[in-house]
Amino acid sequence: MRRMKRAVATVVGSAVGDALGAPFEFGLQGAFSARFPAPGDGGEMCGGGGWEPGEATDDTQMAVLVAESLLRWDGLDLPDIFARFQRWAAAEPKDIGLQTEDVLTNGMSWELAAGLHFQVNQRAAGNGSLMRASTSAVYFAHAGQSATMEAARRIAALTHGDRAAWEGTAIFHELIRVTLAGSDPLRAIPEVLDHVHPDHRQRYATVLADGWHPDQATEFNGAVWPCLGSAVWALRSTTGFEEALRAAIDLGGDTDTVAAVTGGLAGAYYGLDAIPARWTESLHVPLPGFDGRVLRLADLIDLARRLGAALE
Repeated sequence: MRRMKRAVATVVGSAVGDALGAPFEFGLQGAFSARFPAPGDGGEMCGGGGWEPGEATDDTQMAVLVAESLLRWDGLDLPDIFARFQRWAAAEPKDIGLQTEDVLTNGMSWELAAGLHFQVNQRAAGNGSLMRASTSAVYFAHAGQSATMEAARRIAALTHGDRAAWEGTAIFHELIRVTLAGSDPLRAIPEVLDHVHPDHRQRYATVLADGWHPDQATEFNGAVWPCLGSAVWALRSTTGFEEALRAAIDLGGDTDTVAAVTGGLAGAYYGLDAIPARWTESLHVPLPGFDGRVLRLADLIDLARRLGAALE
């Protein structure tokens, strides 16, 4: 499979997972399959909980903002990404994480805001930097392991002062890079863990291990390491894109983000043709604060192609 098809599927798959999982956020385990017991029946992109059918949440909205900054400046401009995040947050999006909102509205500069939040609260390991990483993972995939993992850490640090969030986002970047190259991301995990900061390596080794199940998580999956572990588990324990997304959402909890991360990984692994058309027909990404813009499937595909241009 061509790398570009995998790259496009990474971005589209993450957005699909986000929109598919959003109506089930903080619901019970198994709620998705209880409502849609037969795969392929249609109607799964149902909306609800304040979301329209196919509407992507802050996960994809922030991923798009990262993408557009990378393309505008032909690389990483951290002040620009932060400014775009601030503009978005000021427009009062439907959903924004409490930690992210505080960092983007506390009046501090981009270099200081997340660090100050962490210094005061001592808790900043939410999955909010991981949820938006599909676009940057595609963009930096051509640059190699060290560059993609470091870019992930730097983007994560804009809103998350806890290095645990940086490392989880860096692992995701590298798993996407490996998958886009046609390798098995699950087989790559041990080697990827060698490049994780020693202070956080063991917690990621635990949740990414072959025998780990999300029921063994000691924290809510709104934290970065059980979120990533749940997404990898969903990929490992299923045999297709649709099945992986179903498994992720059925975990309950932070379903939009777990499904967005799963969708990015499964999209890269299975490719664009594996994403059901019935899940992309209504897919749309509003961008609060940006002149009422709404991206749809064709826009996401174009965005992904431009992000992955160096992979051709």
